Amino acid sequence: MSHITRYSLMPIPPLEAHTHWFEAGGLKIGVEYRLLTDAIAAAVELESANGDVPGVETDGPVDDRGVSLHVFGRQDGEEREFLRFDCFQEDPHYHYVSWRAKSNEMIHLDPIADGDPLAWALDRLRSRLLPMLIRAGAADVAKQVDVPAVDALLPRIAETAFRLRFAQHDELALHAEALRAGARR
Repeated sequence: MSHITRYSLMPIPPLEAHTHWFEAGGLKIGVEYRLLTDAIAAAVELESANGDVPGVETDGPVDDRGVSLHVFGRQDGEEREFLRFDCFQEDPHYHYVSWRAKSNEMIHLDPIADGDPLAWALDRLRSRLLPMLIRAGAADVAKQVDVPAVDALLPRIAETAFRLRFAQHDELALHAEALRAGARR
């Protein structure tokens, strides 16, 4: 499918210090305001995947920011990220992350057709979470999800996400911290 970019590396993990975590229904959902630049991407050593795009390949320099929603669950005894919604200003997209298949697939959003990327992502958590987990290779995780518990938590997740989107951020400090975190991994 041409609308899917397959990466040879797994996604950059969230910065713990800047991620608000919510646990419900067998999942852990993180809300993070993040920056993505060429320097940050280069600083992070990532686990290899079996994709067809070497590393992070772009049409130009990467310099984007916005709210990310991270969906984690337990699989094979480890806590893993299976879905990520990067509601970025320039290139909003989401990821299907399959650790068993070593696959990191990114799908670009069209804000004209899909509307506000953050509202779209929150609606996907409400209406398409289980099929998306299955698509990400986490059918076993999807079977364990307590959907009413996740639904009950979504208003708090949405409030946090929109608050972070409109907050003032010290981007120089965030950039420096992301570089330091990448060097520690």
